Amino acid sequence: MHKDVPNIDKMAGIKLYSTRFEGIGGSIKLKNEDFKVLELLVDSISKDISSFPDKSYRFPVFLLQKSGMDSNHAIMEISNQLGTRIKVLGIKDSKADTTQYATSEGKKFREGNTTHTNLTLLGYSRQSLKKSHIMGNQFQIKISNATKSNISEFITEIRNIPNFYGLQRFGSERLVTHLVGREIIKRNFKRAVELFLCHTTEYDTQFSKEIREKCRDPKNYGRVVKIVPRGMDLERNILRALINGKGYIDALRSVPINIRRLFVHAYQAYMFNQTLSCIIGDGESITNCSKNDFCFKLENPLTLGKLLKYADEDSSNLVPAMHLPGYSFKPPEGRFERNLSLIMNVENISPKDFYLKEMQELSVEGGFRQLPLLVNDFSYSDNLFISFKIPIGSYATILLRELMKPIDPIKSGF
Repeated sequence: MHKDVPNIDKMAGIKLYSTRFEGIGGSIKLKNEDFKVLELLVDSISKDISSFPDKSYRFPVFLLQKSGMDSNHAIMEISNQLGTRIKVLGIKDSKADTTQYATSEGKKFREGNTTHTNLTLLGYSRQSLKKSHIMGNQFQIKISNATKSNISEFITEIRNIPNFYGLQRFGSERLVTHLVGREIIKRNFKRAVELFLCHTTEYDTQFSKEIREKCRDPKNYGRVVKIVPRGMDLERNILRALINGKGYIDALRSVPINIRRLFVHAYQAYMFNQTLSCIIGDGESITNCSKNDFCFKLENPLTLGKLLKYADEDSSNLVPAMHLPGYSFKPPEGRFERNLSLIMNVENISPKDFYLKEMQELSVEGGFRQLPLLVNDFSYSDNLFISFKIPIGSYATILLRELMKPIDPIKSGF
């Protein structure tokens, strides 16, 4: 088992590799079309869409195709250019060609093209689309400049890959979202704002570092807000709030609610990654259930069903899961929760801290996450186009890091 992982992985709580495969190196996302993502809807929705609205079929279902733009900015672009307000089910990266589903938040809407997107009305469903209606994602990815093309040995280890949260969850090269989330949970709202504006890492761009250095002095806010680029619109919102005399909580609330929630979710993800790293490092199995483990029952290879506590029943259709940090987290019984409790103690965090009276919209109960990465229908060609499906909430880059073993993930396209 490889344990010499890049520093940026360690900063996200990922402390090891789980496969013995040597890695093929290479790069991804040299072009947007090298990284294609297709959302997969559950059959109950995809097979029951009407071409015309009526009393039963009232909810519009759109197909959103985009390139070179993340989902949040795509939503804003569609609102500005088409006048249509949509809600997406999953957040997709900017450096990709993605196809995902959306629904409209208003009764009036317009489909069509924007600068980076195409919005097409598929029809109408009986119920409003929810995140639970996404079964998973299908990926088609080209790996360029790899050192070898035969990855048959890797395929034998795919089932051992852990379900880590990928670097995207933490802001990629800046790796800041979990740090902001930590300070929010600790009620250090001033520090949360300062980190979001000023934090940088060795992987960040020089321009970003220069902007953030200027943000360290509040006297510079007026000048900085005039020069921040379009890609830093969240920073601009916060700066304007502070310039206008808003407090730190109100400044944070200038960030859209879905991104605000990502801060706290990223902090959960960081502790999950740390815990999962410790579990694997201690030699614990993450594919087989043991007594007192929480486990998901698989409805199909991509869909997690009922959650139960394992006793001695047949485990062939069960997947080990772990409680995420949150205000519902109870004193640990299982092996995974014991490890998570230790991590929370090191972080000086208790479950009740995740209930935020000051910003109730960011309170999180906890929930559960499966431990292995459930990879389905994996295939590859000699020119290293790989294809596979994984459940919603899992990261393709976690499979890719085990396959490629990149020396510098950011330079390799992660």
